[in-house]
Formats: sequence, C-alpha cells, structure tokens
Amino acid sequence: MVLLHVLFEHAAGYALFAVKEVEEIGMLLPQVEESVLSIGKFNSMVSLAAFFPFKSAQAALENINAISEGVVHADLKLFLETNLPLSGKKKASLGVSDAKIGAALQEELNVSIQTGGVVAEITRGIRLHFHSLVKGLTSQAASKAQLGLGHSYSRAKVKFNVNRADNMIIQSIALLDQLDKDINTFSMRVREWYGYHFPELIKIVSENSMYCRLAQLIGNRKELTEEKLESLEEVVMDSAKAQAILEASRSSMGMDISPIDLINIERFSNRVVSLAAYRQGLQEYLRSKMSQVAPNLAALIGEVVGARLISHAGSLTNLAKYPASTVQILGAEKALFRALKTRGNTPKYGLIFHSTFIGRAAAKNKGRISRYLANKCTIASRIDCFSELPTSVFGDKLREQVEERLSFYETGEVPRKNVDVMKEAVKEATDVASEIKRKLEKKEKKRLKRERKLKKLEANGEANGDAEGDDDEGAEETPAKKKKKRKSEAEVEQPEADETEQADPPKKKKKRKSDADGVEVKVEEPEDNGTEQADPPKKKKKLKIEKVDEEPAIETPEMPVSGKKKKKKDAAE
Repeated sequence: MVLLHVLFEHAAGYALFAVKEVEEIGMLLPQVEESVLSIGKFNSMVSLAAFFPFKSAQAALENINAISEGVVHADLKLFLETNLPLSGKKKASLGVSDAKIGAALQEELNVSIQTGGVVAEITRGIRLHFHSLVKGLTSQAASKAQLGLGHSYSRAKVKFNVNRADNMIIQSIALLDQLDKDINTFSMRVREWYGYHFPELIKIVSENSMYCRLAQLIGNRKELTEEKLESLEEVVMDSAKAQAILEASRSSMGMDISPIDLINIERFSNRVVSLAAYRQGLQEYLRSKMSQVAPNLAALIGEVVGARLISHAGSLTNLAKYPASTVQILGAEKALFRALKTRGNTPKYGLIFHSTFIGRAAAKNKGRISRYLANKCTIASRIDCFSELPTSVFGDKLREQVEERLSFYETGEVPRKNVDVMKEAVKEATDVASEIKRKLEKKEKKRLKRERKLKKLEANGEANGDAEGDDDEGAEETPAKKKKKRKSEAEVEQPEADETEQADPPKKKKKRKSDADGVEVKVEEPEDNGTEQADPPKKKKKLKIEKVDEEPAIETPEMPVSGKKKKKKDAAE
C-alpha cells in the first residue's frame, strides 16, 4: 500500500500532511469538491504529519527563492529526510504542487513524486484551512507572514533583476520612435503654417529640423537681406541654397503675416528644434548603453536595430534564448500568421531588414543573407548575455563574416571558415579581457591607496587634537599665574600712577579733582596699570617726571589751584 504525503510550502514554514483516504475517481465530482470547503470533512481526509517553521524572515526568503528556481534547499531536504518514511513496508509517495521542484526532489531523495489531479485538490484545501490544521498558528499571523515574505521576495526580485540594464534600452528606443513620430508631425504643422507666408522655402529645404531652424531665423521674409546670408549658410551648410532662399524671398508669392502670428510660429518652431536636439542626445545615450549591455550585437547590426530586437524580445536574455529562425522574422508576426492562414509565402525578414546588409544584397540573395545575418545575431546576443566582460571583438569578427558572405554572393569569392575566424576572435577577446582586468586592478589599487592615506590623515588629526588638548590645559594654568603677577605689580605701582595723574592735569582734569577729593582713584588704577605694563618704555619717562615734580605734588592738597594758574606756574618754572 502506498501512503500519500503532501508537501505544502507556506510563508511560516514547511508542512507535511498525510492523506488518510482519497478517491481519485470521485475527487472531481462537485459534491466532493464542496466537502473540501468544510474543515470537519477535510480533517477526516488529511492530518498534519510534521511542521518546520522558518527561523527568520531571511531564512524564509532564501527558501522561497530556492523553490521558485526549482532548487532543493538544505532545510527542505533535512525536513523531508527526517519526517518522510522512505524505507519500510509502506512506501511513501510525495505530492507536490509544482512539477519543477518535484523533479528536483525526485533526484535528491529518490522518491516517487505525484503532481496534479488529487494533489491539486488537497493542496487547495490545505491552503484554505492551513491556520486551523497547524496548532498555535492564527489566521492573522499567517496573513502577516505571507505579506512580509511577499514584500521581501518582490523587493529582491526587482533589486536583482537580470534585465535591469535592458530596461533602459527598451525605454529609450520606445521614446526614440515616439520622438521621431512627434517631430515629423510637428514639422509638418510648421511647414503648413509658415508656408502661407513663404511657400517657396518648402521646395528648397526638405529636412524637417533645418526647415524649422530657417523659419525661426528668417521670420518675416521681407526683412531678409544680404546681411543674413552668412547665418543662412551656417544653418543650410550650402552657399548655393542660402542664395536661392534669399532670391526666393524677394519674389515670393506668399501672403503677408502679422507680427503676433509670426511670434507664435517662431515659438512653435523653437520647440520643434529643441525636440530634435533632445532626440540627438537620446540617440547618443542609447549608443553608450548598447556599448555597455550588448556591444557585440551593436557592432554587428547597429545600435538602433539591436535595441529594437531587444525591445521586441522583452530582454537580452529572451533574445539569447530565441533560435535564429525566430530572430529572422522577429517583428513580422502579422505577415507570418497571415501567410500560414492563407497558405502563402512566409516572410523572409522582420526587424533585421533595417540593417544595411539586406539593403545591399541583390533581390535573389535577400532571403539567404537575412538567414545568415539572423544566425550571427543569435550568436552575438548569446555572447553578450552570458559573457562576464563586455567586449565588441566577437561582434566585429561576425560583421566581417557577413561582409565576406555578401561579397561571396556577388563575386563568388570564398569566405573564411567559421572555425578560423572564431579562433582569432577568442585570442583577441582574451587579450582584451586581460587588459580590462589589469586596468580594473590598477583602479582598485589606487582606490585602496587613497583610502589608506585618508585613514592616516584621520589618525594624525586625532593625535594632533589630543596634543592640542594637552597644550590647552597648560595654557589654562599659565594665565592664572600671570594674573597673580599682574595683581602684585598693580599694588606696587599704585602710588606711582597717582603721582603721574597729578603731574598731567590739563589732559585729565576730572581725574585731578577726584585725586584732590580722595575718591575714585582706586577704580581707575587697574587701567593705568594695564597701560603701564603694555608700554614699558613710557613708564621710564613717567618715573623721571615724578622725580622732578615730587615736592609740588605733595603740597597741592593744602590749596586747590585752578587749571589756568597751574599752567602759568609750570610755565614760570
């Protein structure tokens, strides 16, 4: 008797259910399908054998990534080896919802795997009643676990998307095609609008962006003179055309136009010119992206056609998976299905028709060269998709092969063998790869050296900061000592300061009076002391004066003398 066990992968963990009784014939009846919905009836059919909860959200993400890729994770393998009865009289059969993981489990554990039919119905019931079948798990906790794992899984998929570089190419080529259509439409509008005023210009200038620039430059045709001839030549890049425009403006049959209409035409033509300039910048961006993502395909068939192939396939990986026959008619699906429906001739080429090779080939050789070119495009896309270092060596060699095949169809000259060409390409590619690696290593060394220097500078800065801190502590001590010295000097020089103030009464009259009264002298002493300490040479002179005028300074307090009398007295002396 074979026991059926069903594996169920949940966000909370792995669960193994033992199926007690099941009827395969009656399982698909509506009454039996309804019995799955009731938990009471479903419990009689299925019982929980084992449950392995995930330790963390990171572990859950790792396991779900492994299951999505069809790889057996170590946790899953250990869980099944422990709980699934692999040996004994009763052989176990494992039911799995996904056939991909089922095949991987069959290889790893050597058990019989069952998918679809009964297993699908039982899995549906388990998914519905999972929180009731596992003890300690509520519906709220189960939904939270599913939501958290869903977010982290989606974030990881977006972050590590292998097609993320292709997405930029797909968007830029779509925008480029849209811009071409818009610029065409807007230019036709400018032609019609400005054509009422200067209809002859349409026949002389056929290019859209050039016409818009000329409409912006000329403005009113009646104001066009010989002075503007140089600027016309700069736009048209042809002196004959510029002269023809000048002559046509003099004898034009267009209607007169008002200044406000002319302003609006100039504004609109300015917008069209700016759009054309943006388109050129976008094409440069596309060229640079193609040289990074698919250099070989770009070298073989061109940046724009290569980008269109990638965009139509969905990604570079999808394009690499396609066979050469699919690449050949990629973009001509409507014609293919119409031909199959009407039993007509199938198309020979699709998007690759825009390459220069098919245009250069003769009518009878167009189908042959398109088939050969599609073959080389497939090889180039696979090299670009799966190579580690992007180089255009193989693309250049494949282009040479297509050129040789074209000349063979025209002249009969035998081309080189594919083996010889590929040997040369491999040799060149290894040289280029080694050169790129050497440059990368050199850059890495420079970066590491720069980092070491920065670390050293930071360490030195910290050491200097500590030293400065010590100096500051010493500096804090010294000013305290200096203050004490200054105080002691101030006390010694107090009487000297008083005498000098009395010796110079004209300069400081108020101070002399205050000296006479015996008030406020001490308040102004620290300032005098400070000045005396700051200017030691002046101090000596003051001392000399004090010695000379010592006797009159002592007698002054007895009789207060006015300033004028004192001056006369000093003059007499």
